[in-house]
Amino acid sequence: MTDPPYRVVATDLDGTLLRSDLTVSERTRRALALVADAGAHHLVVTGRPATACKDFLAGLGYRGLAVCGQGAQLYDAATDRLLESASLDLDLARDVVERAEAVLGTLELGVVTAPPESRFKVTPRFGERVRHGWDVTTDRSLLWASPIDKLVLHHPEVPEDDVAATVAELCGDAVSVVHSVKGMVEVLPPGVTKGAGVARAAALLGFTGADTIAFGDMPNDIPLLAWAGHGVAVANGHPELRRMADETAPGNDEDGVAAVLERLFAPATPAAAPVPVLRGEAAHD
Repeated sequence: MTDPPYRVVATDLDGTLLRSDLTVSERTRRALALVADAGAHHLVVTGRPATACKDFLAGLGYRGLAVCGQGAQLYDAATDRLLESASLDLDLARDVVERAEAVLGTLELGVVTAPPESRFKVTPRFGERVRHGWDVTTDRSLLWASPIDKLVLHHPEVPEDDVAATVAELCGDAVSVVHSVKGMVEVLPPGVTKGAGVARAAALLGFTGADTIAFGDMPNDIPLLAWAGHGVAVANGHPELRRMADETAPGNDEDGVAAVLERLFAPATPAAAPVPVLRGEAAHD
């Protein structure tokens, strides 16, 4: 058996491995099976907290380590155990809000509470619609009532790229600022990125960036693709990510991850044996 082209296939979930309806296509499942058959491993690297991706991992039959929460968490799917989790200091989170609102005006706020709860608490006009399962409060003080993993900012008029750039400029290295979903800017503990998270996973599992091909769709995936030996953006991805990627695959609804994995991991078709040419009398037998 020949060595696989990469030992690890690291994929984002939303907008990348998952279709827009949050399903995984049969083609993608077959492509991931090719990866396993070649002796390589699939590593999920997602912005979702561990509690919010368990169902997706179970549906994939995923039993390995997952990098969750934008790199803040390492989750063992086989044992349903959170190995690592970083929290955002509450005073720091409130300071970020104060600085950002002094420049941008009033923001709608959200927080993801720390495990094991991991609830999404938001102010009433957060985003275009409040999703099922979100806790909505008009009392901002309730956002800081318990430890949090991240702060999420939404401005009804200022584009999220501009909000992210402003917060990053105001706060410097005190926090990590990422944009992963339309209308949302996430503020994380300092040093937390998908790249840093996958590097910690690599140290535990014994692989390197050179061993890895990574797939993503949004600016929060830039550190992941930069760390990997080969970075692939899907066609529906953010322009900033597509510019820095090594290649662009078809979009998530066109099974772009599968298309690349099929090219790299599909077993080579043996060359057809040459047809013997008969000469002389034997050619008339």
